[in-house]
Amino acid sequence: MTMKQIQIPLGKKAYFASDFHLGFPSHEESRMREKHVLAWLDLVEQDGSDLFLMGDLFDFWFEYQEVVPKGFVRFIGRLANLSDQGICIHIFVGNHDLWMADYFEKEISAKIYREPTEFQFSTSEKSFRVLLGHGDGLGPGDYGYKFLKRIFTNPIARWLFKVLHPDLGIRLAHFWSNTRKSNTIQAGEVPFNPETDFILSFVRDRFRQDAQQHLACDAYVFGHRHHPIEFALDGHSSYFNLGDWFSPQFKNAYYLTIDEKRIEFLHFPRT
Repeated sequence: MTMKQIQIPLGKKAYFASDFHLGFPSHEESRMREKHVLAWLDLVEQDGSDLFLMGDLFDFWFEYQEVVPKGFVRFIGRLANLSDQGICIHIFVGNHDLWMADYFEKEISAKIYREPTEFQFSTSEKSFRVLLGHGDGLGPGDYGYKFLKRIFTNPIARWLFKVLHPDLGIRLAHFWSNTRKSNTIQAGEVPFNPETDFILSFVRDRFRQDAQQHLACDAYVFGHRHHPIEFALDGHSSYFNLGDWFSPQFKNAYYLTIDEKRIEFLHFPRT
């Protein structure tokens, strides 16, 4: 695996966030969440060098040849503005935006990633080795989703969905997504259990392999879990999950930063 190199200038930071799920569950609630995300992007604009968006930016996203889902214009416009200012946009594809193609590459020069990817963040004082990914389908178990993901990413299945008129296809996708997420919310939050968490299981296996080669990462950063998590793997490495931005009162709206001194895990707004 080729490691990606990121140089963070003095006084600048790399920012990371995940799981905005814009579009869920209604236009009104999504607009309120978009406003909160834009306030966070104001912070990124002040001293950001790189912005990493770790998947599920939208509750559903599908790029037809000449059509993309309507909405989110303030969010997408702000990303374009940040890119025009020289902030590099990195987007990891999540399970709700698996069908992202080249729209953001062409419009805002974003870099798109579809698999967990290792980065070296170099600063004037330190360097940080970090593994980044969305987190879906990692670790043992969750075989139902892994089977569905193989279907969703199959070229024939994507072509068949594209044949549907966008009004019908997007409406069906939102109905299915909202039903699944509503059921999850009604069932209550599943607490983080270090013994059963799928992503942490993957991270632990990867950490052991890396440590054996003296290449352990300083941080293993993922989304998807919808719970903010900071879990120490040893004295030098940690697993972070970035939470989500649709929790009540944005209580799970966390983000991570890397600057020349440290990795920080913070709530927005800071409390």
